[in-house]
Amino acid sequence: MLTWVPIGVTLGFAALVVLIMVTINRLIAPRRHSPVKGQAFECGNEPSGSAWSRFSVHFYLVAILFLVFDVEVILLIPWGVEIRRLGVFGLVEALIFIAVLSVGLIYAWRRGALDWD
Repeated sequence: MLTWVPIGVTLGFAALVVLIMVTINRLIAPRRHSPVKGQAFECGNEPSGSAWSRFSVHFYLVAILFLVFDVEVILLIPWGVEIRRLGVFGLVEALIFIAVLSVGLIYAWRRGALDWD
């Protein structure tokens, strides 16, 4: 049970920080609707067209491929840190992992998933 105390303290501290920030926001935020909220923010262009426009499936495919290779990097970082301790077995395991992902990348490339037309 003693090992769960730091986790509980961390969760309690996070909840306290959230509570403090929400309270501060309620105290100092403007009460009325500001006309500035309706203006264009990021790009400076007025919004045009419907908000329900369709995106190409290709957009989602590229996003999923990005996530797959992002996870690959996340999984290879601990391997790189412990390469000396893992030895040849760890090297072979990492090469198999990279080979499987490379086959997936080649398949996606051949199918035209990375062609932006």
